[in-house]
Amino acid sequence: MIEGIDFHKIISQTIMITTFVLVMMMVIEYLNVKTRGDWAVRLKKSPFLQIILAAIMGVIPGCLGAYTIVSLYAHEIIRFSALVTAMIATSGDEAFVMFSIIPEYALLLNVIIFFIAVGVGVFLMYFGKRFEFFCVSPGHMVVHEHELDTHQQSAASIMQNLKNISFTRALLISGILLFLFAMFSGLLAHEHFDIAALTGQQSQLPIHDKHHINWVMITYVVVMVTALYIFLTSSDHFLEGHLWGHVIKKHFYKIFLWTFGALLLVAIFSHFYEVNQWISENMWMILILAVLIGFIPESGPHMIFVIMFFQGLVPFSILLASSIVQDGHGALPLLAESRKSFFTMKAINMAVGLLVGAIGLWIGQ
Repeated sequence: MIEGIDFHKIISQTIMITTFVLVMMMVIEYLNVKTRGDWAVRLKKSPFLQIILAAIMGVIPGCLGAYTIVSLYAHEIIRFSALVTAMIATSGDEAFVMFSIIPEYALLLNVIIFFIAVGVGVFLMYFGKRFEFFCVSPGHMVVHEHELDTHQQSAASIMQNLKNISFTRALLISGILLFLFAMFSGLLAHEHFDIAALTGQQSQLPIHDKHHINWVMITYVVVMVTALYIFLTSSDHFLEGHLWGHVIKKHFYKIFLWTFGALLLVAIFSHFYEVNQWISENMWMILILAVLIGFIPESGPHMIFVIMFFQGLVPFSILLASSIVQDGHGALPLLAESRKSFFTMKAINMAVGLLVGAIGLWIGQ
């Protein structure tokens, strides 16, 4: 059963996702300390701003925007309504493929789901108070007053930190450098789902072209370089008390294990079904299938609906419903942080996707 599973790819994806989420949490922690928590307070006070930010981050192709929103949610900065907004708006890695093969429809789809996501988020903001729970206990982010004045950055402080480098600082810096080396050497890669795997043909997508700009790689590099700057300039107390003791120890194993388990489960499950055999003239059954498959926190299974639309086998409403429900890898870290939040978010998104898809089929779209 496991002979055909690519464990290298699963482990690679797990490391990529876990590292990005943890580093984003560290950056958020850093900003919280540097601004004495003011930026978080301002964002907390504006639920509507949270929803707009979440929708914008969600429609960004790929999973990185969704990871960032999950990190903000895990740090009590945004509400559950903003989390749902982001997950409705995001289409995961499928967005890259859609912009490559059906750009005009991809743009239209993103505009539509942006407004749907904002609408659902605002609705939850006013009428979904019972869902406004956080996946962590109050006080998750802490600012220690005595460290604010010592949290200074300069060339001299960097040299001083390196001269008297602690084990924690050395470990964090080495980890970032090793991660960057693995990315540039090809040992780690956040791969997109290949259409050729479904069509049986050679992939002709620009996203696989060696000359195409790899925005995922650029985003990862920017985030990792930012983390490296934080590791070089921050005080030992901040690194050990906040980043190591607070972020890594509390979140690493949960995010890593849940991400690995979910990816492995999807890989095993893929051996027992062929989604493309479900193509039929019964669009209502395909709509239900699209919504159910959208529950899977993985980029790949949803690609069948992109292909079916591209080939003219299903209407736009099916693709729209699938895009609303599915969120690529974006929800995997949420599954690790709070299963209650994950399943509640998914239930709401599935209901929205089913409703929007049904309306689209009813009006013939």
